[in-house]
Amino acid sequence: MQVQDTLQKVYRYMTTSDSEAWGMDIHKWDWTPGVGVISILHYFEASGDPKVMEFLEQWVEKNKEKAAEAKVVNSMAPYALFPELYRRTNNLFYLDEAVKIGDWMLREAPRTREGALEHTVTEKASFPEQVWADTIFMAVLFLARLAAVTGRKDYAEEALLQTELHFKLLQDETTGVLFHGWNCKAGDHMSAAKWTRANAWVVIGFPLIVKELKGLVQVPTHLVDQYRALVDGLLTYRAANGLWHTVMDRPEFYQETSGSAGIAAGIMCSVRLGLLDPSYLDHTASTCSAVIGQVDESGLVQSVSGGTPIKNTIEDYNTIPVIPTLYGQGLTLILLSEMIQTAALTR
Repeated sequence: MQVQDTLQKVYRYMTTSDSEAWGMDIHKWDWTPGVGVISILHYFEASGDPKVMEFLEQWVEKNKEKAAEAKVVNSMAPYALFPELYRRTNNLFYLDEAVKIGDWMLREAPRTREGALEHTVTEKASFPEQVWADTIFMAVLFLARLAAVTGRKDYAEEALLQTELHFKLLQDETTGVLFHGWNCKAGDHMSAAKWTRANAWVVIGFPLIVKELKGLVQVPTHLVDQYRALVDGLLTYRAANGLWHTVMDRPEFYQETSGSAGIAAGIMCSVRLGLLDPSYLDHTASTCSAVIGQVDESGLVQSVSGGTPIKNTIEDYNTIPVIPTLYGQGLTLILLSEMIQTAALTR
């Protein structure tokens, strides 16, 4: 009962807020509201509540005209809704728009010298030749879902290639966890921060991508092994209360809810989809309890760090302010939805 009540509070908070603050304004076209609506779709898939699907359709109708102003890799996130909306409505608008964007990503989106999608953003900032872990969730997930709904192998191959490149460029061979980013020009990980939320984007994004690619391309065994090494590495950094610190190997830094929720959600999702052994569920219980403890009576998810570019030093990550955000709400919503699905499977 507590999980259901908390889930509904979190969902209500993110869908009824009229905030125009950067972190909580759902009526924009960018990665922040994009994570919000992706998580709401995840909630719909767990609950089947038609009112949730109605909200998503209305959200697209209200905000679709803003998409043209935000054609960068990091703002691809909202399009991850479109394949499922097309499946459920047969409305060709969703398919046609998704294909336009998918073709743009294949042919025009900026890439690094290694062929990875360059992390371009709507903000007035440029990160040339940089690869960020965030892109797996913000853009590659959309490509995988589009591949599944169209049956196009070129989308599937690109989604797989991007996933492999991000693991190749970001994974620390010693610990298994991911660095926040990679600078292709300099050939380094910049500040080399093992930032928790960066890892969360991949831990939850990977199983969702693999789910969509089945039947289109073969996901290589080494990539699944790399994913398991990532999860195993992350578990060694978790604090005793179940949460991770915002930079995981810096226990003096503050604990951060969104990254913690995303990691636990990804583990649960991967068990559900057969990528991880069911024994991994034992590792999620304390995190689930700790994340629920961060949700206040109104449904606000607390202790979520604000937008975080790759910082000049690791110490700078500890200065990122804690603010309400749609991705904090969203990753928590995904975790709570996974808890419901896992409970149903284990009854």
